[in-house]
Amino acid sequence: PPRHGRRPLLLCVIDVLELPEPLLPQLPALLSAEAPAAALMVVANKVDLLPLGGPARLARLRRRVEAACARAGLQQAPLAGVRLVSAKTGFGMEGLVSALQRSWHAAGDVYLLGAANAGKSALFNALLHSDYCKSRAPNAVRCATVSPWPGTTLDLLKFPIINPTCDRIFRRQERLRSEAEKTEEQLSDEELKYLKRLKKQGYLVGEVGRTFQRSKPTPVIDFDPDLLSYSVDEDPGHSPQKQEEMEEFSYNEVKDARWCFDTPGIVRDNCVLNLLTEKEVKLVLPTQAIVPRTFILKPEMVLFLAALGRIDYLEGEKSAWFTVMASRLLPVHVTTLSQADAVYEKYAGKEFMKVPMGGEERMKEFPPLVPQDVTLEGIGTTEAVADIKFSSTGKSAVSRWVAVTAHTQHKLLLRAYAPRGTALVVREPPLLPYIPTIRGARIPGTAAYRTKKPPSLVENLKVPGNR
Repeated sequence: PPRHGRRPLLLCVIDVLELPEPLLPQLPALLSAEAPAAALMVVANKVDLLPLGGPARLARLRRRVEAACARAGLQQAPLAGVRLVSAKTGFGMEGLVSALQRSWHAAGDVYLLGAANAGKSALFNALLHSDYCKSRAPNAVRCATVSPWPGTTLDLLKFPIINPTCDRIFRRQERLRSEAEKTEEQLSDEELKYLKRLKKQGYLVGEVGRTFQRSKPTPVIDFDPDLLSYSVDEDPGHSPQKQEEMEEFSYNEVKDARWCFDTPGIVRDNCVLNLLTEKEVKLVLPTQAIVPRTFILKPEMVLFLAALGRIDYLEGEKSAWFTVMASRLLPVHVTTLSQADAVYEKYAGKEFMKVPMGGEERMKEFPPLVPQDVTLEGIGTTEAVADIKFSSTGKSAVSRWVAVTAHTQHKLLLRAYAPRGTALVVREPPLLPYIPTIRGARIPGTAAYRTKKPPSLVENLKVPGNR
């Protein structure tokens, strides 16, 4: 219920890889007239995993999120905005903090909602170390556990939100303006090293800074007098280390505070993660920037995505391009239609296909691949017509998809396979329509193109030579 006479703000966190169906079906009921009045802000997370394909990509992604909101029945909801962020690399986080502070006059407590593994805990931790929370909060609030395995957030974690007074807003804007004038050459060695690491992990990189820093007390060094009775050659054993004590808020600090809550993720069914072991999940979930892998297939050729998915190119007059967007640890194999069944029978469950792993015994309990026919018509060699997505809005986001590109008005008959009990979605239009243009040179004698990682974009850093 509303506290302080102000309605709560629901911060709905979605995985942008799972578009167009990542929104929670419970949201319209939470925002209905019968429910307590609440505002809604949608945060599309994990944009750092997607390469920069084509013009105005972020604007196009934003429109896709807004369209998903409309399909979910949120047209009448008091939508406070749609933000594209990466809680991992910090891209868009400063803009999100500014948007949240601008909504202060209309919002009370803030609740992070979303499906399991959408990135709520990572977002909670990023906000905890930003200008959105009280300066002492990081020392008094434990971070949320970030894990690819669903169900790690079991408690209702929270931190107190700082009151964005006019003075604080001004000081924050001054810091952002000063940082935006820097170039990479002006960063310290430590900052540059951290930036390079983020560039390897994602395409869109930012920084979450702090304007209101609390001075750190001088550390007090404790000496154990018992250790002084030993010589350097003697082993005194391991003395028990004291656990670092968490600070506590005073009553006056939090009596009128608004709080940001990290709620447990919503668990759903019909997801391939339900079928995988913990070791297999680490191979399937993309944790770094997805590098597109493009293959050119002729009719009667087959593409395997590990042993979790398969696409048969059954009929068509010309070759077509298939761009795989999945974890780099997931192998892709191309073979002929006549040999495909034998290849799957021989290598499924083994190192060649990696997932699932465990040999014949593992494959006995793993559900068989079920086919679904797909008919597409090409729109040109530089723009994909559709994505074949081997995932669903399930227990956790495991988005893997293949973007299909074909000549203009060229009709294709495909047969896509996914494990029984999981969903296979044809996404039209594709999430990244210009992704086939991000490919290297053709590898002679194979169906593959050389892979290359597109350059990363750093937010809020001045490019040398630009004014």
